[in-house]
Amino acid sequence: MNVTNQVVMITGASRGLGRALTLAFAEAGANLAICARGEEKLIEVKKEAEALGAEVLAIAADTSNVKDVERFVSLTEIQFGKIDVLINNASIFGPGPLYLADYPDKDLAEVIRVNILNPFLVTKRVLPGMLANGKGSIINVTSEAGQTGYAEWGAYGISKFGVEGLTQVWADELQETGVRINMVDPGEMDTDMHKTAVPECDYELAQPEEIVDVFLYLASENSADVNGQRFEAKEFKLGRES
Repeated sequence: MNVTNQVVMITGASRGLGRALTLAFAEAGANLAICARGEEKLIEVKKEAEALGAEVLAIAADTSNVKDVERFVSLTEIQFGKIDVLINNASIFGPGPLYLADYPDKDLAEVIRVNILNPFLVTKRVLPGMLANGKGSIINVTSEAGQTGYAEWGAYGISKFGVEGLTQVWADELQETGVRINMVDPGEMDTDMHKTAVPECDYELAQPEEIVDVFLYLASENSADVNGQRFEAKEFKLGRES
């Protein structure tokens, strides 16, 4: 699963899965373009990745904002000359746990807007360069809540259904272009978002660092013919995917 010298763009990279992915790709020899809305923790992750030998561009950006996305993509292409891999990780959970009957209208609209607009906007801006190069890998982060509706998961679950549909449409449109797009369900992880979703969790959770292998696979040439597929990180780790 060679990703040496690839340029990997990761959104929502300041903590949780985004941080774990940044460090995993840095250790594997990739160079990184990372973003998050908050700058302080993002810079900490940048320094960690640089200590592993990676060249890192870190930009504070809101990837549901068109101007921020265009600035992030432009600066990445200026610094590295290309983008080989895009991991659309950034998302918000919103208020909760809450039943839909109690869910504030404006919060539902905002979570759906942000979580679906993020991967759409960044993918759309990254695609021209990938298509010009005749190759590229885009990985959207989904959730079990994107296939099964769970009470009190509110807009987050609804938005992940949207991300899965978005991935399938892009995949169908990108057939035979050399650019592939897939999605990964990382499973339940020990993250701040999970603490919000399941505040009284009493069972063991995976650490984000434990589920990075499937992302490295999808970023590598080993998956050059894989498009439009949904992967569960736990199953991949157990060797059920190849």
